Amino acid sequence: MTQDHQVAILIPLAVAAGAVACTIIIRALAVIATVNFVRRERRLGRAGARFLIDLSIVALAMFVALVAHLIEIAIWAVLFLLCGQFSDFGTAYYHSAINYTTLGYVTMTPSWRMLAPLEAANGMLMFGVSTAIIFVVMQRLIQARFADLRD
Repeated sequence: MTQDHQVAILIPLAVAAGAVACTIIIRALAVIATVNFVRRERRLGRAGARFLIDLSIVALAMFVALVAHLIEIAIWAVLFLLCGQFSDFGTAYYHSAINYTTLGYVTMTPSWRMLAPLEAANGMLMFGVSTAIIFVVMQRLIQARFADLRD
């Protein structure tokens, strides 16, 4: 591999690492907010008390996760704009969402095409974290509601 090819791979990797770091911070903030909210609801005795309250707690956890995903997609879209891949934010956001959700049919210029699979990998990991936190919230609500399911 020539020096030019190494640079062509390393620059997108370095740029993507910055975006990944930002998405990790956003996801961490979303998880912290969700955990603190569920803890508060448990302290107040609302978690596990009634179906509609539990439904609201799960819905809010899902909403927080969705908003975090939308912000993370926006970070990648801004990155695409800064790299000159798209001319407007709407188009960049659309293509970012395609990559982030791993649909992945977007073709970028050769010098930046590594960003698409890196964003897809990042999106898969972030969806995994969202799934895990929503599962834990539901598990805690079930345990709070049904005494026979507690450890």
